[in-house]
Formats: sequence, structure tokens, C-alpha cells
Amino acid sequence: MPTTLVTGAAGFIGSHVVDALIERGHDVVALDDLSGGFVDNVNPRATFVEASCVDHARLAALFNEHAFDYVYHLAAYAAEGLSHFIKRFNYTNNVIGSVNLINEAVKHDVKRFIFTSSIAVYGKNQLPMREDLVPAPEDSYGIAKYAVELDLKASHEMFGLDYVIFRPHNVYGERQNTGDKYRNVIGIFMNQSLAGEPYTIFGDGEQKRAFSYIGDIAPILADSATHDGARNEIFNVGADSVYTVNQLATEVMTAMGVQTEIKHLPARNEVVDAWSDHSKVQRVFGTSAETPLSVGLKRMGDWVRASGVRASKPFEGIEIVKNLPGSWKVS
Repeated sequence: MPTTLVTGAAGFIGSHVVDALIERGHDVVALDDLSGGFVDNVNPRATFVEASCVDHARLAALFNEHAFDYVYHLAAYAAEGLSHFIKRFNYTNNVIGSVNLINEAVKHDVKRFIFTSSIAVYGKNQLPMREDLVPAPEDSYGIAKYAVELDLKASHEMFGLDYVIFRPHNVYGERQNTGDKYRNVIGIFMNQSLAGEPYTIFGDGEQKRAFSYIGDIAPILADSATHDGARNEIFNVGADSVYTVNQLATEVMTAMGVQTEIKHLPARNEVVDAWSDHSKVQRVFGTSAETPLSVGLKRMGDWVRASGVRASKPFEGIEIVKNLPGSWKVS
């Protein structure tokens, strides 16, 4: 039975990957600092450790305690737009925390390091986003993710650390933190539905995205640890169907059984259109049916209604307030 470390394991993506790994016979150590996830998300068959990837001493002790075969690094603070205004926090969590894990993986001869990057590395005007394009990230979050990708490549060349890099996008589903107002637009809309609030959209809502159901993503990530074709490769992973944010809002209203006002906020500085090509991941892992957006939203909506409304807490460590969207300011 392989022993596998999963970071970000109390988050909704991490918790689903933990489930999939356990189904595949892995002995999982689930690590999370609970800054954005919930311990109730973690499969009880996993060994839960509350710790941060930034704590290099705690990670060193954990690697000394367990002989990890595989590392899944899914932990991140993934607020892409907010990352401009929390640069130090962003790079500390998303780069330094990742490097701490890479160091331990090298020292302990981990067989494979699986990392969730983001299509944020591509930047703008690269549609559809393909793995053979040269990344040109537009925000601090994308820069951080690309830096870790480069370090994994360098660590493979220097130390022989094998890796798999995934670039997911707009993943949604059950267990998502709907109380985070800075990221995950579907969760934000659903939480606003429960609270009887209008949906808030930055700009005119004609930004285009593809929205990826977690049930389509987690099995691919779980299989990548032992898939020969995935070794030292980069994969886009997610949905192919593209929607405007306005169209998404209508779909979420239907799933939640509500009709509500849409409040358009001033546009923020962001990549307007973002979707990717998935022919590479389909070629390596095989083709499977994409969960229709209406079906995925219905499943998530049922879970959200059962879980109830969650209070949106402001991010209290804003480092730069210049050009910060008004709805993100702490009063």
C-alpha cells in the first residue's frame, strides 16, 4: 500500500482527491492548516494533520515520520484577483510553501510529486490555452504557480524528482467554501442565493470561462501518481463548454430555484476570457463524458442548501489598497 501525502486536504478539491486515492488503495496523510477548508471534509480513513506548508520544520518532522511514496501538493491561496494586493502573503504561501515540500520530497526520494498549478499561468490572448504555449501570467497568483512549475522542472533535472503538473480551471462542486467572497464565483452566487442577496458580477459579465465539475477532475489527479504516460508532463484539466458569467448566473439561479437581481460592480483588472484545450489529458488518460453544467450545479446546489449560508469573512491582511475593488475593502 503506497503512503501518500496530500496538502490542502480539507479543501474541496483536496478532499475529493483524498477520497479517490483511498479508493485506489493509498494510505493517505491529509495535511491542511484549515485557513480555507474544513476538517469535516476529510475522509475519516485518512490521517489528518493540521499544519501549514510554510512551516518547514513541521514538514521535515512529518517526512521523517512517514515514508511517503507520493506527494500531492494541492494547497494554495487561490484568490487570483486578490493576489495583486497580497503579494507577500501570496508568494509566502504559494511559492515558499511549495518549495518547502519540494525540498523534503527530494531529500526523501519521493517517487512522484503531483502539483496543481492553474491556467492563470497562461495570461491573456492565448485561446484555447494549450500546454505548448509560453506562459505569460498576468497576476501574482499565476506568477507564483508558474514559478513552482519551473522549480519542479529544475528539481527533476538536478535531483531526478519526477512530477506531474495539472492546470485546472474554475473547479466547482460539493464541499467548496462558499463563504469566500474573493474566489469561486459559483460558490459566491450560491451563498448569495441562500442569503437573499443579489448576485454580484465584476464588469459587464461577458467574461468567458469553462466551469469544471470536481467529479470529473479528482479521478484524473488520483490516477496520475502511477500513470506512466503522466510522468514529468503538464496537463490542462477541466471542462470544454464555455459560458459567460451572465449565462452562469442564470444557470445557478435555476439550480438554486431562485430569481434574483444581478448587481454589476466596476470591472476589475483580470483576464477577460479563459478556457483551455484538453486534448493532451484526454489522449493520455482517456476520454470521459463531461458532467453538464446544469447537472453539476444541481448536485452542488443540493449540498449548499443542506449546509446553509456561510458568512463571508474579509481578508484582513491586505498589503496594497491602491486600486483595490471597493467590495473587497475592509470597513
